[in-house]
Amino acid sequence: MALLAFFAALLAQSSARIPGPLPPLREQADVQQEWLRYRLENHLPMLMRRHGVDLWLVISREYNEDPVFFSLVSPTTFAARRRTIYVFFDRGPEKGVERLALGGGSNGGLYTVYRDPDDSNKELYLEQQWATLRKLIDQRNPKRIAIDISHTHAFADGLSAGEREQLEEALGAENRKKLMRAENLPVEYISLRAPGMLPHYRTMMDWVHGMIARAFSRDVIVPGKTTNQDVVWWMREEMRRAGFTTWFQPTVRVQKPAGEPVATAASLREEAPVVIERGDVLHCDVGITGMNLKTDTQHMGYVLRDGETAPPPGVVAALKRAQRMQDIVMEEMKPNLTGNAVLRASLQRIRAAGIKGTVYSHPIGDHGHGSGPLIGLWDRQEGVPGRGDVPLLPNSWFSIELSARTPVPEWGGRELWVGMEEDAALDGEGRMSWINRRQTSFHLVR
Repeated sequence: MALLAFFAALLAQSSARIPGPLPPLREQADVQQEWLRYRLENHLPMLMRRHGVDLWLVISREYNEDPVFFSLVSPTTFAARRRTIYVFFDRGPEKGVERLALGGGSNGGLYTVYRDPDDSNKELYLEQQWATLRKLIDQRNPKRIAIDISHTHAFADGLSAGEREQLEEALGAENRKKLMRAENLPVEYISLRAPGMLPHYRTMMDWVHGMIARAFSRDVIVPGKTTNQDVVWWMREEMRRAGFTTWFQPTVRVQKPAGEPVATAASLREEAPVVIERGDVLHCDVGITGMNLKTDTQHMGYVLRDGETAPPPGVVAALKRAQRMQDIVMEEMKPNLTGNAVLRASLQRIRAAGIKGTVYSHPIGDHGHGSGPLIGLWDRQEGVPGRGDVPLLPNSWFSIELSARTPVPEWGGRELWVGMEEDAALDGEGRMSWINRRQTSFHLVR
């Protein structure tokens, strides 16, 4: 009970220290609506023409939405309405892409709500949707009809088996011959960022950095009393107070100067509550959600021993090796290279530098593990077939996620695992840069 009271006091003490950075919900919705308008008017036509798509169908049922659905709708749309069919028909550069909604609303005027004028019976509308879609497609007579089916990319595999069966039956034999897999169209649409997103995302990243700095300080941690799980739940409460949610449960890991060596990131996944003590090295993995954007951040902390003003040199050196890995991966990330190509080039340089490291970076944005090219997985350092063969696109964001294992002399040569993750942007000119900043030194618990 004493520990609970202590933790509650910490929460109350810190609640006013991290301001909520997001504007009121109504203002957020206005901003997000403009992001959607930009993507539909600029990204979508370009991508449909790049991939040779005349007509694209995105078909969703309520609570079984296509993954791309939520990147195509207004912030006030939370689900498909019974069944929502979005039809995107390219009428050419002069007339642009027609955006039609069969079911659901207009999303603030960005779609034309389409109903068959010959069908006046609203009670039978759901039953008539397929016939209405067939009529609409026959009138436009596209050469190719793209649907979201993929064995490789979850973001391009949103058409459910039941909806596909009904669609194929409704289209008729001639239209069925026109069906093609959209494949990279939804993958690239989701991954591309609207320019207006960056300032808000940078603000979110700044908040995350500030929150971690407080979490890894005496504001929250009392050595010998506070556990790693206390810190995790403090983070969750701070997110809630600031108006954020999270897309995964935060983690706080503890490595001690004496004990079993840490082998991989995976070995840190399951951990019972651990009391944080002086001399421990801390690691956190935190991702917040705000304005339908996700962040992903990993930082390192150190609990000073009595009389220390800085971590031991060997511990500092371990952080520097992981930072060198960040530099290498960022330098190798260039437009039109695949994720697997970036991984190969990065690992070659990392190994040549004598660093024992693992790279598992990924796109981020609308989703935490976002749409686009994977640059390794923690257990797939030889490359990721399919998902790693996608090229990097300008105007997309990535989480530079990696780890290094370094022997620490002050720990008797035991390895210290350092995991780092920061979000970065590949801009329209093909330049990589940190969206906010990266961690350059340990957070210190005094």
